[in-house]
Amino acid sequence: MSGNNVQKAAERAHYPLFIPFIMAGDPDQETTVDLALKLEEAGAHILELGIPYSDPLADGPLLQRSASRALQSGMSLRRALELIPVMRERGLTIPVIAFTYYNPVLQMGEQHFFDQIKENGGDGALIPDLPYEESRDIHRLAGERGLVNISLAAPTSGNRIEKIAAEAEGFLYCVSSLGVTGTRDNFPPEAYSFIEKVKRNSSVPVAAGFGISNPSQVKSLEGVCDGVIVGSAIMKKVEENLERLQNPEEKSSALDAVKSFVSSLISS
Repeated sequence: MSGNNVQKAAERAHYPLFIPFIMAGDPDQETTVDLALKLEEAGAHILELGIPYSDPLADGPLLQRSASRALQSGMSLRRALELIPVMRERGLTIPVIAFTYYNPVLQMGEQHFFDQIKENGGDGALIPDLPYEESRDIHRLAGERGLVNISLAAPTSGNRIEKIAAEAEGFLYCVSSLGVTGTRDNFPPEAYSFIEKVKRNSSVPVAAGFGISNPSQVKSLEGVCDGVIVGSAIMKKVEENLERLQNPEEKSSALDAVKSFVSSLISS
């Protein structure tokens, strides 16, 4: 796999390009691998592998709880990246993007971070708290290793939207609404016009995220963008099935419950 495969996977996908997010280590490493495989079975085109962080500025309460559980289980940036070759050995074929805040990257070292993604069979990174103006070196380091650094465009991006969209690699993460992550019942009308603006300026597929949690929302975005990113809704289902996922006798059915939910989101 390489960064080029991210864009190829995104461009090949029929609507909806489906990019799920899971938190590495919630509830444990083995279940993270199992979830990744189930998501590919359900139709995922690209996987965002979340790195738990103690101060996740963009995450709502649900993903904060997920990150807390993962950290308590001993998950770290290094251990999360080391899950990727395990996923590959088990049969995962889709690109994997490491979703991490900048502080863990800084602590590891930017060059070493991308070296580790490359060595472990990942395809790129997404760092939500790294401003566009400060991402030049990250883009360069990723590109030198055949990886991608995924860009985000948000309603607060203002007059930078055109530049962000024009320089995006792989796919463009379009933050559909202000605030933190979490499930929402619907999007305000201005969200659709914002996503359409981003799409007009983007040279790569555009996937909308932040709050997508039901099939009607996915359907409503058809023709507006290329796909969806779903995180909180999936981890909510994981949270609802925590005990079953940690019970060997019930784990299989709990994983199937997550897969069934995901399939229902994108099959309408």
